[in-house]
Amino acid sequence: MQIIRFSQENNECCYGWIFENKVGPLSATPFEPYQRMDAVIPLEKVKLHAPVQPGKIIAVGRNYPAHAEEQDVEVPETPILFLKPSSSVIGMDETILIPPQSKQVDFEGELAVVIGKQGRWIDINKIEDFILGYTIANDVTARDLQRSDNLWTRAKGFDTFCPLGPLIETDLDVSDILITTRVNSEIRQMASTREMVFNIPQLVVYISSIMTLNPGDVILTGTPAGVGSLEAGDIVKIEIEGIGVLRNSVSRDTRQK
Repeated sequence: MQIIRFSQENNECCYGWIFENKVGPLSATPFEPYQRMDAVIPLEKVKLHAPVQPGKIIAVGRNYPAHAEEQDVEVPETPILFLKPSSSVIGMDETILIPPQSKQVDFEGELAVVIGKQGRWIDINKIEDFILGYTIANDVTARDLQRSDNLWTRAKGFDTFCPLGPLIETDLDVSDILITTRVNSEIRQMASTREMVFNIPQLVVYISSIMTLNPGDVILTGTPAGVGSLEAGDIVKIEIEGIGVLRNSVSRDTRQK
């Protein structure tokens, strides 16, 4: 099933589902018992929002060997984790803002895991019980700040630095699917999830051994090689097989100098 968060005109945002390019509301969130209402609203008539409002975003660094190589760092022996704030989340067709503090802001196309049920010390054989589904993420990064800071919080944590969407796909084999990132229609990244150093079951088990995973939490599973900088006026599109395309424009944040 494809799950979205959407709104119509001045109505509040709510969860829904898609069937044959039509949208139907859900009677509750997908993290609790719900009923699917009839899908009768044309998809093009709704505004899509980020498909989830995560309590926390756990991201994985250097999870593709070729990306580690292009950053001139070693492939990790255990997953490298960092957090992005929930305030960094934006949705489909919203604008990534380049902050005045940075001179190099990069895109990073990634597969994202959406947690569906609370779990701690999750058994690797029961992983699917805790995953609601999968969506697309852009782990936007102020690369110059990442290099200068001892920690990655500032470089990864600016508002608008975590586009998510356009939907959550609940029924998808993600062991070998293609991730493609385009900037202004030019392909910049293309790789399969089979190239991950640590696969999704390993990541969920590892992270849940450290912290409780709650419904709505999001895991960013790492980016392939080919990351590069964004400029004001760019359009970045990240496509993942079986999910769709996440599209965002880029602008410069001029609110502060």
